[in-house]
Amino acid sequence: MENLMITCVSKPPVVIPTKHENLSEFPQTQTKHTFSYTKNNTNPKFTDKHLKYLARKGRLTEAVNALDSIALSGSEVRPNTFIDLLQACIDFGSLELGRKLHARIHLVKESDPFVETKLVSMYAKCGSFADARKVFDKMSEKNLYTWSAMIGAYTRESRWKKVVELFFLMMEDGVLPDDFLFPRILQACANCGDARTGRLLHSLVIRLGMVGLTRVSNSVLAVYAKCGKLSSARRFFDCTKGRDRVTWNSMLLAYCQKGDSDETYRLFNGMWGEGIEPCIVSWNILINSYNQLGQCDVALGLMKEMESSRVSPDVFTWTSVISGLAQNGRRWHALFLFKEMLLAGIKPNGVTITSAVSACASLKVLKMGLEIHSTALRMGITENVLVGNSLIDMYAKCGELEAARQVFDLIEEKDVYTWNSMIAGYCQSGYCGKAYELFIKMQDSDVKPNVITWNTMISGYIQNGDEDQAMDLFQQIERDGKIRRNTASWNALIAGFVQLGAIDKAFGVFRKMQSCSISPNSVTILSILPGCANLIAARKVKEIHGCILRRNLEFVLSISNSLIDTYAKSGNILYSRSIFDGMSTQDIISWNSIIGGYVLHGCSDAALDLFYQMGKLGLKPNRGTFLSIILAYGIAKMVDEGKHIFSSIIDNYGIIPTIEHYSAMIELYGRSGQLGEAMEFIEVMPIEPDYSIWTSLLTASRIHKDIALAVLAGERLLDLEPGNAVVSQLMFQIYSLCGKLDYSSKLRKLGEENTLRSLGHSWIEVRNTVHKFITGDQSKPCTNLLYSWVQNIAREVNIDDHHGGFFIEEEEKEDTGGVHSEKLALAFALIGSPSSPQSIRIVKNTRMCKNCHLTAKHVSLKFGCEIYLSDTKFVITKCKETLLETTTSFSMLEHTCKIEVSGSPARTWNLNC
Repeated sequence: MENLMITCVSKPPVVIPTKHENLSEFPQTQTKHTFSYTKNNTNPKFTDKHLKYLARKGRLTEAVNALDSIALSGSEVRPNTFIDLLQACIDFGSLELGRKLHARIHLVKESDPFVETKLVSMYAKCGSFADARKVFDKMSEKNLYTWSAMIGAYTRESRWKKVVELFFLMMEDGVLPDDFLFPRILQACANCGDARTGRLLHSLVIRLGMVGLTRVSNSVLAVYAKCGKLSSARRFFDCTKGRDRVTWNSMLLAYCQKGDSDETYRLFNGMWGEGIEPCIVSWNILINSYNQLGQCDVALGLMKEMESSRVSPDVFTWTSVISGLAQNGRRWHALFLFKEMLLAGIKPNGVTITSAVSACASLKVLKMGLEIHSTALRMGITENVLVGNSLIDMYAKCGELEAARQVFDLIEEKDVYTWNSMIAGYCQSGYCGKAYELFIKMQDSDVKPNVITWNTMISGYIQNGDEDQAMDLFQQIERDGKIRRNTASWNALIAGFVQLGAIDKAFGVFRKMQSCSISPNSVTILSILPGCANLIAARKVKEIHGCILRRNLEFVLSISNSLIDTYAKSGNILYSRSIFDGMSTQDIISWNSIIGGYVLHGCSDAALDLFYQMGKLGLKPNRGTFLSIILAYGIAKMVDEGKHIFSSIIDNYGIIPTIEHYSAMIELYGRSGQLGEAMEFIEVMPIEPDYSIWTSLLTASRIHKDIALAVLAGERLLDLEPGNAVVSQLMFQIYSLCGKLDYSSKLRKLGEENTLRSLGHSWIEVRNTVHKFITGDQSKPCTNLLYSWVQNIAREVNIDDHHGGFFIEEEEKEDTGGVHSEKLALAFALIGSPSSPQSIRIVKNTRMCKNCHLTAKHVSLKFGCEIYLSDTKFVITKCKETLLETTTSFSMLEHTCKIEVSGSPARTWNLNC
């Protein structure tokens, strides 16, 4: 849906009804009063009685006029009468008339602190906090009620630190709190985390003998509970007599905040033991404690249990469970529960709507998001900034930027998150220009950009390939001195450079970050590690690992998992296993990473052993586990076992296989030469075969010399990607071998355009610098030395390059295309070193040919070094997240060529080493 229009209900002007029309009849200018000194004969009692009558009826304008008449007559008003008038202003919310009464306070018979206290209360409750504080500060005499009024005013404004400050001023004035004021001050300590003042108040409560008052003692307990002083809270709780529901709920909340759901549950059951039936608040605290720990099923069970206990879940119960499901990745379940909530007749609040909309954003389900938006419109809460922000995010992630902008424009009181959500939406969709326009507009608004705004812009530019603009913004952040870069600012650059493949630049930022005394966090590490997942980055992985140890990040589960994966892909599976064995806790990602690492290195036995261990430990495998295991069975040529595990994915685990699983099955059949079964499997697949399926079949056909299937698979690949030069190169060779001179028009056209040549590229790290070589390249300064070395080695190896029979390579032969890039890289590594290196690591963009493979074997034997080569599997570029790279290792110590293969039958060279 491209041009999404959001139908917004236009609201008529809101008319606030009033009880008395004359409340709005305020004079615009202050009345100048004149006073008569003639003796007044009016009965004062009658006057006070009349004023009290006007106060009760809310006829405050008449009361002001009556006061003016009293002033003219030279009479005065009793304090209690004036207090009644001020109370009427509070009751009817009339600040303007309250100010007029304040102007006539001189009519009160004598200075009365209770009148001034009521005046403070009137200003505070009518919304003029500044006036309340002015009156309070000018008072010469402040009693307990005065302090209570001012503290109450700050409490209603949630200005907790001010309440604590007033408490100390009150003590200096010699006024002690009473049992009414103590809970308010204690509440302030709890909400601002001031446990020290809370302890002082606790001692004062004991000295004043108020610890036995339930309301006061509950407030003391709440301070310890909310400030995280769990042991103090528990001691106080255990010593408290006459505990009520509030007492128990405070203790439940303390353990809930601590994340101790077991003790929370024990306390909850203990309430029943004392004859106190848990109320809705008790149930909500318990349910929320399990949601916070991700134990959503337990929370759902408790919700059903509370219904059976005849306690109906309220909006907070539903919201807690829906939010818990959404935050723990169970978004579809959260949305289902949201619908169930509506059917139950429970009206959602802003937090419920926000949680449901956020779930829609993550799932990118626009239709359901529109339905929830309609619900929010009917409820009239779309102007809620939290709801509006979540709607902007949802529409942006669903690609409906116009709809997101409409919601953005409709929010009148935008906060920084509103602006950031819209800017992020533009950046994520690649519209950095529009994001920048909004960014500039934000700087001119009342809401100024914060560091998150800057980071969003930096991330947006660099992820869309504009690293220069990203760097400019990075430099500009601290220009005005108001905003400072944080760790996320550096992380945005690092992640962006890794995404662009500029690993050296990413490492430059990573090192500069540390030199600027900015400590890398777990996000930094997880951003840069994927850039080191190749053979030539082994030293960089160790550098990052050292940083992890210095920062004490090795116990972060996600970092350990990433290290296992990165070490495996950089050629060090032993380090991967060491990290795995040293982990105190392991999740499914940990197991998948180490199993995938062993598959990557061709160690099918180790991978399968780990899989069997998972079963013994009762761990449930997921899609990633099954993909690695099918590949492991393929390497081991255990076809029946592989077929069985594939069937169990659906039958035993209820998991729907993805295209990657089907591709792995073709490799399973292909490695064992069962090409007929592979073709039958493709024909009965419930999903359309994609590029990876036909590539796996083509590779297996080449290895097992089934030319008919090779032609079929190759032509399917050309239909899917007619411009792929490597496939075209392979098909030329296949057509030549089978004598099919009248090859397809697609290949003929490509040949005429001379676009079939597939150049090999190789990368090697020497002396901490990565060098790139291209097949046939003669532009290097040391070209003569390199080519001379290659020629000498070729004479020593004496390889017959005319293989005969069925042998197809991805790269052109050297006599037509030039010396292959991996040979040049090998030569550079050996010529550039004063002594033979212990190991040589090369990354190549195409598969190594037989000639180069035998050359590498000879070099390994001659120079006594290990050679590792990883050749990127070009045919699965569309599903990189499941790509398993291949490492080929040549070990001098074993006097043999050890080939570690995974991911594709193409990784198997049929050589007798």
